[in-house]
Amino acid sequence: MTTSVPVSRIPEAVHRRRWAILGVLMLSLLIVVLDNSILNVAIKTISTPAPTGLGATQSQIEWAINAYTLVFAGLLFTAGLIGDRLGRKKVLLGGIAVFGIGSALAAESGSPGQLIAYRAVMALGAAFVMPATLAVLMNVFEREEQPKAIGIWAGGVGLAIAIGPITGGALLDHFWWGSVFFINVPIVVVALALMIWLVPDSRDPSPGRLDPIGVVLSVVGLVLLVYGIIKGGQLADFTDPTVLATIGAGIVVLAAFVVFEKRSDHPSLDVSYFRNKVFSAAMAAIALVFFALMGVTFFSVFYTQSVRGYSPLKSGLLMLPLAAAQMIFAPRARLVVERFGNKLTTTVGLVVIAGTLATFATFDADTPIWLLEVVFFLMGAGMAHIMTPTSVVIMQALPREKAGSASALSNTFRQVGGALGIAVLGSVLATAYRGGIEDKLAVLPAGLRDKAGDSIEATLGIAQKLGPQGKLLVGPADDAFLHAMHVTAWWGAGVALIGALVTALYLPGRPRADEQENEEQELVAAMD
Repeated sequence: MTTSVPVSRIPEAVHRRRWAILGVLMLSLLIVVLDNSILNVAIKTISTPAPTGLGATQSQIEWAINAYTLVFAGLLFTAGLIGDRLGRKKVLLGGIAVFGIGSALAAESGSPGQLIAYRAVMALGAAFVMPATLAVLMNVFEREEQPKAIGIWAGGVGLAIAIGPITGGALLDHFWWGSVFFINVPIVVVALALMIWLVPDSRDPSPGRLDPIGVVLSVVGLVLLVYGIIKGGQLADFTDPTVLATIGAGIVVLAAFVVFEKRSDHPSLDVSYFRNKVFSAAMAAIALVFFALMGVTFFSVFYTQSVRGYSPLKSGLLMLPLAAAQMIFAPRARLVVERFGNKLTTTVGLVVIAGTLATFATFDADTPIWLLEVVFFLMGAGMAHIMTPTSVVIMQALPREKAGSASALSNTFRQVGGALGIAVLGSVLATAYRGGIEDKLAVLPAGLRDKAGDSIEATLGIAQKLGPQGKLLVGPADDAFLHAMHVTAWWGAGVALIGALVTALYLPGRPRADEQENEEQELVAAMD
């Protein structure tokens, strides 16, 4: 081992302002992540008829969420490669500017279709921000400070999850629904000014080649698949020829994407990674936990606001235990892994998630609200003990030089899992709700029955306009929604249990003492 002091690869001027640069990177990361957690509490308001909201149907709300996640996930790899080629600062500035423009347009949307389109624009910007922030971070911190900086950077995600619903609720209590998007604009202006002043530019001297065909195939395949699933829920009929054709086309395009990537010499997604069973199991666990949790977040907002009558702000505050548990347990999960190993920690975490989802199947209109808070806290604790171990497993399953690809792939699977969770569980919710309310809609004029069956908000919106006659629908609407929520919760619990089975079979257990000693020796040798 040498005793010479290593020469710093970072200019002194950049080194001095590294923590200020980290603060700017966290600000841009915060608004990108914050946007989805803010939107969660605004779902009910946006689905309320004009002038309060846009009168969006449940399927349109699903698309408003999924337009963001699908575009974001589909462009993540390419955005990182473009940043490597053109310079991370340029891409970061461009991405945050596009995100701000999309936010302003989304705030002024005049229809659900416009909102969906502008959310896709926001995602286009966000896809360039996320990888660039981490790449800049790695280039302004020395190796020994990088773990601390990455920990703070990752903490920004937990902070956004915590303050998003509260901020969204407070805005909706005082301003119009578009304020949950417009709030991004002044933050973007401040972030742009600070980036221009503080953030240095950097690029990869030998960047990878772009894969436009792979990107197009992945996005088109996912959009077709998700569209088919959501359309099936909207029609309450998954045997409809249009639904089957769209889902089938999505599967075919995604299969073509896999074949193309397998044969490409510069793939966006290196399919060979998935030959490693440990890597595949960890990816599956991440995708499945977000599949279950995003679906639950979707229906829990309607439960707290539509059935229980809480305001958006109070609904946001109710989700604090979930965020608090993640912030408490995520930094400490590595200690549990050291004691019990990745397999046991992750499997128990997924079983806890399944249990909390199953508990939703017991909730009714007057369940004590403290029980919901306990469920949210346990859900957050379970998630913390899944994300940390699986992230470590993914990073360790591939060679060190592939760390960037592993990180991007993990984020992509998280986004895709969440998008499919909203699509599938949202469709289950819509189908079960329509089945439960259809017989009760006979009191409505024939022209309103189909629209009233779309969601609980559609039913309640039409009932409100009908006056005393409409009040007869409030009770049946609540009952139909609770039944639909119970069915959806069982589906979510089943998905989480499948994830637990996968991790129990394929994730590595606690390493033996001799294996741990070998790993430590390899780490020391690498540092030398």
